[in-house]
Parts: sequence; C-alpha cells; structure tokens
Amino acid sequence: MQPAPRILLVEDDRSIASALVQALHKSHYMTLTRTGREALVKAASPGYDIIILDLGLPDMDGLEVCRQLREQGVNTPVLVLTANDKVLSKIHLLDAGANDYLIKPFSLGELKARLRVLTRPPLATKPIGTLTVNGLRLDRRAHEVHRNGVPIKLRRKEFVLLEYLMEHAGSTVSRRELLRYAWPGVEDLWTNTIDVHIKYLRDKIDRPFGHAMIRTVHGVGYKLEAAAEEPDHD
Repeated sequence: MQPAPRILLVEDDRSIASALVQALHKSHYMTLTRTGREALVKAASPGYDIIILDLGLPDMDGLEVCRQLREQGVNTPVLVLTANDKVLSKIHLLDAGANDYLIKPFSLGELKARLRVLTRPPLATKPIGTLTVNGLRLDRRAHEVHRNGVPIKLRRKEFVLLEYLMEHAGSTVSRRELLRYAWPGVEDLWTNTIDVHIKYLRDKIDRPFGHAMIRTVHGVGYKLEAAAEEPDHD
C-alpha cells in the first residue's frame, strides 16, 4: 500500500486553509504555512510530494515563491491557487515553474483530481540522448540545440516543444498534444499559447537559416519536416 502523499499547503486565508486541511487530511499528510518565506524554508526539506501555493501571500508574491523554489533546485510539483484567469497570467505561472493551477472558486473534486495527476508516478523515464533531423540536433543531456552546427539558445518551453516535434518528425501533431506534453496536467490553457511559443521557436530555428522546418497544418497543428532540404539549382 502506497503511503499517503505529503502536502505543503501555503495559504494565509484562515478559512480557506482550514477548509482544505479538513477536506484533505484523511488522505494526505498536511503541513500548513501562511507566508512565502516560511514556505521557502519548509519546501527545501525533503519528503513533500506536492506544494499547494496561493498567490496572494502577505509577505511576497506566490509567483516569486515558485520561481525561487525552482532556482533553489526544489522540483516538488507545485499547484497554484489563483483568482486570475487571464491567459498571460497562466503562461507566467507555468514559465515560473508551476506544474498546474486552479482558479478560485474551485470544487473539491477538481482539486483532488489535480492532486492525483501531480502525484501519479511517471510511466517511464524520458530517454537521455540526442535527436537529429536534417541539420537540426537536440541534445537532451546537455540541453543544447544546433542547426547546421550553429548553436541556438532556447527557453525551457521552446526546448520541450521542439523535442516533441523532433520525436514526431514528418507527422502532424495537434496543438492539444503539444499542450499536454509541454504543460502536463493542465487541461484549460488556451491553445493559442502554443501558437505564441511556436512563433518564438521559428524565429530561432527557421528564419535565420532561410529554410522553414516547422510547417503549419491549418486547423490541426504543426509538423517538423523529416525530409532533407533540397539543394538549390541554377
């Protein structure tokens, strides 16, 4: 039998904190803290399976707490509680290192479902090695990308999206597939988030080289060319 997951709950609203502890304590070990600074200290201790983090903390912004946790090497999944449902705010949360978010008010059933997803053991370990398509090379171990020997600096989500496109080179992948791969467990992020990140990716791996490898499949998603580039003829 698996031990009950350990949750670090970071919530300064006493009524919300009390309700969450009451709802979850029978199936989870709960630790409650009410400030961002205390959360940074407690989260550094090993053993927590998930962090539930409210953004509206009294001493510091929850987004900054999440960012500092990732900078300190804390990889515990973070579920953010927020009252802001704007798409740009969602992108900022995920880019800061949050794994998922819930918009207030939310149901207890939805909260428990998100917790199950975030504490579910991985099905398999992601392979370590390199992917090569035409002159494009992605090194998972070194987290490096080159095209025709030229190094290309990518942000974290750009790297993840390119990795998925290269793994499925020559095949069309939907925006929903890309969302699920780059933002696992998040189901309600707008699909135009993918379009924005693909644009950034094209600016770096396509436009400087004069030949586009990422193709738009209208109404579906994107495809990375698997065939070699045709040479120019006079």
